[in-house]
Amino acid sequence: MIASMTGFARRELAGSWGTLTCELRSVNHRYLEPGFRLPEELRPLESDLRQLLSKNLKRGKVDCTVHLRSVQAAERELRIDAAALARVAAAVNQVSSSIPGSSVDAVEVLRWPGVIETVTQDSEALLGAGRTVFQQTLDELGAMRLREGKRLGDLIEQRCAGLGMLVTQVRARLPEIQARVRSRLHERVAELLATVDRERVEQEIVLQLQRLDVAEELDRLTGHIEETRRVMTGGEAAGRRLDFLMQELNREANTLASKSQDLDTTRITVDMKVLIEQMREQVQNVE
Repeated sequence: MIASMTGFARRELAGSWGTLTCELRSVNHRYLEPGFRLPEELRPLESDLRQLLSKNLKRGKVDCTVHLRSVQAAERELRIDAAALARVAAAVNQVSSSIPGSSVDAVEVLRWPGVIETVTQDSEALLGAGRTVFQQTLDELGAMRLREGKRLGDLIEQRCAGLGMLVTQVRARLPEIQARVRSRLHERVAELLATVDRERVEQEIVLQLQRLDVAEELDRLTGHIEETRRVMTGGEAAGRRLDFLMQELNREANTLASKSQDLDTTRITVDMKVLIEQMREQVQNVE
């Protein structure tokens, strides 16, 4: 099943360290080109995230943005160091006994260094959360690219079916075209009002029919259509193979048009090229 190179995914993860938001955007590109914008706290993860991305995606320009909204000071749990508070209280009592009438603000006591414990951020927990939210976002992006790939596959299959019908129409016209060429040559010989070698005339007819024969081009068109369908149902990245097949289909359609001696066949080849161009545009988004 083919996958598209375009997609978007966004996930959030909250914890004691705050809230992580990860966004992944991907568009079509010839190769895999990742770009990362990470907060300083997650910079050590960039190498791991690049490897993880390359294991899941093969092509596309992928932009990854991670935001960290840390817990504000007002939201953090206050932890008081009882031992430090006791030391400050003893000092306050000593000052109060030495200076009668003095008063102490409790808030000022809390501001004393060491009374309120400083909670250090768990960097390992934050890095682990960064990996988790990135993997979740990457899975969501992959699922979206597969859904879009299925839609592209349906569109390409419709064009393949239409192209196959056009090939059948041209093939059905071959006997009529060959008979018309033979009849036209006999008419021209008759207009000469001269005796001609019938064997020589037949040789010329055979040579002209060979130059105008498009059976080989039709066979190759049919083979390329079948290969396109096979590639789309395979399990590997198919974009580059499909792009090559579109070039080959277009080449055969051009050759068919150049050999055409029939107005209806020429019109059919134009329809073929329209379908091939539509498929080529869809293939540009296939991974």
